[in-house]
Amino acid sequence: MPDSSETSRLLRIAAWIWPGYLAALLVMDALLYRRLPPSVQLYYLGNGLAALLFLALAHWEWMRKRLGQGFLPLMILLVSGTPILMQHLFVPRFPPGPLSNAEGMVLRQMPLLFIGLALTAWRYSLLHVFLFSLFTAALEIGVIGLKMSTRPTVLTVFFFVILVRTVSFIVIGVFISLLMSLLRAQGESLRQANARLTHYASALENLTVSRERNRMARELHDTLAHTLTGLSVTLETVKAYWDLDAEKARALLEQSLTATRRGLDETRRALKSLRASPLEDLGLALALRQLAESAAARAHLDLELVLPDPLPNLTPDVEQCLYRVAQEAVENVAHHASAKRLSLRLESEAGRWKLTVQDNGLGFDPHDKVSSGHFGLVGMRERAELIGGRLTIESQKGKGTKVVLEI
Repeated sequence: MPDSSETSRLLRIAAWIWPGYLAALLVMDALLYRRLPPSVQLYYLGNGLAALLFLALAHWEWMRKRLGQGFLPLMILLVSGTPILMQHLFVPRFPPGPLSNAEGMVLRQMPLLFIGLALTAWRYSLLHVFLFSLFTAALEIGVIGLKMSTRPTVLTVFFFVILVRTVSFIVIGVFISLLMSLLRAQGESLRQANARLTHYASALENLTVSRERNRMARELHDTLAHTLTGLSVTLETVKAYWDLDAEKARALLEQSLTATRRGLDETRRALKSLRASPLEDLGLALALRQLAESAAARAHLDLELVLPDPLPNLTPDVEQCLYRVAQEAVENVAHHASAKRLSLRLESEAGRWKLTVQDNGLGFDPHDKVSSGHFGLVGMRERAELIGGRLTIESQKGKGTKVVLEI
């Protein structure tokens, strides 16, 4: 159902249409009659006052809130009943003219009754459209019946004109009602889709945060934890040799200091990745270059790096996916592959981007759930699927690994 703000907005539009329509009619009658007869003046005075009342009520928020659900039916009754009552009860017969006969007088009402019909079909069900059409016909027939002076021929004309108008109202009202039902169904579908997307975005954000935490846990485990473990063992050995072999103890202490400095550098690098994203600071090309060169320097790898120059503009989600997949794959090579060579290639062909990260290390079984989970392959696949890409992994134990992302 439309909310109160939509109802108010539509009523205000209708409220301005009514006086605008009367002004156009007044100009037309002024041209037809040259000088407006008293009956015509009375017609515009009565309808003008009703239009001003409708306009005032449409902008009167207090009255709308006070009447609640009854406000709109009151406005429909006002805009639909006033033209009929004004024409047959309060205005004498129009002087002879193009729109002064029965058909012309009914035609004058049509735009205002269409306002009532549109409001009814917009807000209520198909049954209410039928009731509105029958109500306007019954009201006019009833008012005409009260005027005993109306000639039988005129009554017949009025009857057939009202019949045609009622059928027209039903046909048009049915189409409006069906269109509104379709729009409401589509609106509800969009709201549900938006709710699902909001939930999906939240889940994706949580997944991303979780994956970053897991990655940092692996980083800290492979740097700080390993360093501290090795340092603890070395210091225990130093303690044992301290009184027995001072030279050996001193050499072990030097090794401990070297391992401590290296571990501190690794920890700083891991913490730095938490504070800033190289992709945002450097752009995709430089971020990939820095990522590959840093990993190659840390793991003493021979690096093959192929990047387009210049790199075309890509959407942020594509850049993010390319960088994160490359980051995950390169870090896996540096920490787990025991490789001698690392290759990172980003190429474009026929509108498709292809990222390839390859090494000649230990390799693994891609179908092994334990191994694939350890290397974060599930997360890489999820990132690729989110932007319509495809991730393939080729690896055999002892023959290295090849990760290919196609977008």
